[in-house]
Amino acid sequence: MLRTALYTGSFDPITNGHLDVIQSARALCDRLVIGIGQHPGKTAFLSLEQKRTLIQESCAGLQLKGQFEIEIVTFAGLAVDAARQNGATILLRGLRDGTDLDYEMQMAGMNAALAPLIKTVFVPASAPVRHVTATLVRQIAQMGGDITPFVPAPIVAALQTIVSSRLAH
Repeated sequence: MLRTALYTGSFDPITNGHLDVIQSARALCDRLVIGIGQHPGKTAFLSLEQKRTLIQESCAGLQLKGQFEIEIVTFAGLAVDAARQNGATILLRGLRDGTDLDYEMQMAGMNAALAPLIKTVFVPASAPVRHVTATLVRQIAQMGGDITPFVPAPIVAALQTIVSSRLAH
């Protein structure tokens, strides 16, 4: 029986911190569903299709046929509903610091009340990526800074193109 985990986020864009969590997932599950959340109250920097493509490109080297599968989906509702729809029994969450822990513990409690059979598993960020956030990456890119230490190569090129085209308009 495949152990399936769901890892949700806005992935706007996917960062080396996200990839760190995805790498950790290899020890915890056989199949990882990456759920790109659509938040009605947030304006995304990247389109859903851009996010999907960039996640696929960034994760291409992580999949080993028959040993670890990655699937990418989008969802607009509750994470536990997305987990059920995708056969996941684990919600995978990355933690950078105590602030993340406080927030994620509240979410884990609510998710456990909504779906007791779906367990939340926390993965601590590795030291080299603990400080990386998608928000800071977007800000640095928009200000013309070097984002190469924080994101996979496909993201660097995509954000440079997007920022350049937005500045031209």
